[in-house]
Amino acid sequence: MAEPVVESATGRPRLVSRFVRGFRPLWLAPLLAVLALGAWALASPLGASPDDDFHLASIWCAQSSPESTCAVDPETGQRSVPVALIRAPCFAHQPNETAACQTPFFADPAVRAFTDRGNFFNNYPPVYYATMGIFASDNYLVSALVMRLINVLLFVGITTVLFLLLPLRRRATLLWAWIITLVPLGLFLVASNNPSSWAITGVGSAWLALLGYFETTGRRRVGLGVAFVVAALMAAGARGDAAIYIVLSIGIVAVLTFRPERTWWRRFILPAVVGVGAVLFYLGSQQSGVAVGGLGTGQSGSTDAAGALGSFALLAYNVLYVPSLWSGIFTGSGWTLGWFDTEMPAIVFFAASFVFAGVVFAGLRRTRWRKTLAVVGLILVLWLLPVYVLVAGHNAVGENVQPRYLLPLFVVLAGVATLAVRASGLRISVAQAVLVAVALSGAQAVALHSNLRRYVMGSDVAGFNLDERIEWWWDLPISPMGVWVIGTLAFAALMAILLKAIASPHVTR
Repeated sequence: MAEPVVESATGRPRLVSRFVRGFRPLWLAPLLAVLALGAWALASPLGASPDDDFHLASIWCAQSSPESTCAVDPETGQRSVPVALIRAPCFAHQPNETAACQTPFFADPAVRAFTDRGNFFNNYPPVYYATMGIFASDNYLVSALVMRLINVLLFVGITTVLFLLLPLRRRATLLWAWIITLVPLGLFLVASNNPSSWAITGVGSAWLALLGYFETTGRRRVGLGVAFVVAALMAAGARGDAAIYIVLSIGIVAVLTFRPERTWWRRFILPAVVGVGAVLFYLGSQQSGVAVGGLGTGQSGSTDAAGALGSFALLAYNVLYVPSLWSGIFTGSGWTLGWFDTEMPAIVFFAASFVFAGVVFAGLRRTRWRKTLAVVGLILVLWLLPVYVLVAGHNAVGENVQPRYLLPLFVVLAGVATLAVRASGLRISVAQAVLVAVALSGAQAVALHSNLRRYVMGSDVAGFNLDERIEWWWDLPISPMGVWVIGTLAFAALMAILLKAIASPHVTR
């Protein structure tokens, strides 16, 4: 007769056994998300996101007094900043130029130069720059990677907290909103040093946290209220337009939840205070001037179409061509990543936009007047707001206004469109889930590979093996091809797990 297994005094075998039996693949989702976004953080060099010379100088000067490391030239008003930061994007607008061109600028971190490119005159709200400035050091590359990782952890952390706190029927909305909007521009920006990272994370999270705040009670409501405040502060403290999007998001949630009851009005005090704060952030930055004069002229990559059009023709042109800005979120219509110089293969746009349109269309199968009003209102804002800004600045589509400015609202639109009406939400079949997972995983893999190749080898060098002709890379023990493999597998596994969760009643319904 076999002797019975004696459990240790600590009970560890039983705890391990319980853990193994109760393990859920969904528990791996945060780790997989960090790995996938971490791959994107490594997939581009310092200074790779739009206007990074401006943003990097702003970060490094945020924690410095004008009399110290960011001294002011009394004659010109320019700031003295490290040369490496303002000249790192030496590859900008040159898709065949690798990031190896920036290597000489890191030889002596003490070399400085004067520039007016920075948040020196309240161009942007200060919170993002001040927070990232805490991690600034003379080791620019390490500091930049740390900041990117922090942005990734903030995104994954807030999304995880929302998943745990939101009512079951709202979890699918949270997942859908991010799944169908991040490939590829969102992945690139969330894992970047650009303040658009916080704008996307903040706006995309704040509205749903606020919705949950109105729909829950007790500790969940408190937790969701805190999440809403944090997300709103991130967005409003990063970009002026994101501050306005927070106000708009509060209005959308008010439409979705309003009840003529005293309880509702008491709960509305929190978003009302946050909304006032967001407006103050907006008014305190020079971005508020966009409401009067648009974004002006003179941006690289502009179409120069406005100069050939009269006032009415310009208005008509912009109304008709605004959808090209939307397609730029999936890098269609000639829009690209980086400094508008990292072209994506057509399959990326086709797959990502196909999934977005299909899921949104399916989500609108079940709707009521509140949801319909919110969706229509968002579409009108996404159409008319860029038209207004473009016409005010006498610009045509393709000049100044970029798809990344609209991406935060696209996340909200995706969420509202897939919002469950009462107990009925968006349901998908196994075949549909597989199609979405394959399409987005494939698009992400191609996009990540293309982005890596552009900086490692140059866009003019063809080939699948990214390790074959390395001209630039981080001083890390992992190769470009290794990063691509990890990012590709992590994202594919993440899609499989999340789509299975969406289809599982006990997880999201």
